[in-house]
Amino acid sequence: MNMIATIKKRRTVADLLSKLGDIPPERVWLRPTPGTATEEDVLAIEAKENRLCELIDGVLVEKTVGAYECLLAHLIGYYLENFLEEHDLGIVLGADGMLRILVGQVRIPDVCFIPWSRLPERRFPKEPIPGLVPALAVEVLSPGNTAKEMKRKLQEYFKAGVLIVWYVDPKNRTSKVYSSPRKGKLIQEHEALEGGSVLPGFSLPLRKLFARADRKGR
Repeated sequence: MNMIATIKKRRTVADLLSKLGDIPPERVWLRPTPGTATEEDVLAIEAKENRLCELIDGVLVEKTVGAYECLLAHLIGYYLENFLEEHDLGIVLGADGMLRILVGQVRIPDVCFIPWSRLPERRFPKEPIPGLVPALAVEVLSPGNTAKEMKRKLQEYFKAGVLIVWYVDPKNRTSKVYSSPRKGKLIQEHEALEGGSVLPGFSLPLRKLFARADRKGR
């Protein structure tokens, strides 16, 4: 069944929003018509509107990220990049990096790590939306995210081949580390995010992350 037929089976806007993860309607673009959007539309929206949208079942869904969440994502990327300066295991992609993780699905992790072994010829491709699957995906939760939305995203990440997912929760100053869609471990502020087998030796204490984000200038 193609995407348009799938959309038509949903009789109401409520059906569509439910399928997408109970996403607030203001994040769902109606042009192009839901079910008909393509990767070209994702790029056009970014170029013309300066908006980041993910492509989900032919629907453009705007990514919601607040300024503080962006800061946390930037810092996580910073610590990962510093680690990779000494351990040349792959590359880190930031919050604007669009990836085709499954056919017809474009996701934009807040941060992700892609090992050299997952890159063609061990080099990052120049195309705007490469078909790449990270080994580690990081999402910093924003108030506009819904639990159902993040559950669906988690399932897609692991279906695509992601090995570890970190969901960082700024409100509670915790993180949930997933090794499968059904297996997550809560990391408290006094604990650390560990790279495991994906980034052996990497450790980022949450207290250090939040202290860096909340520091005062001299």
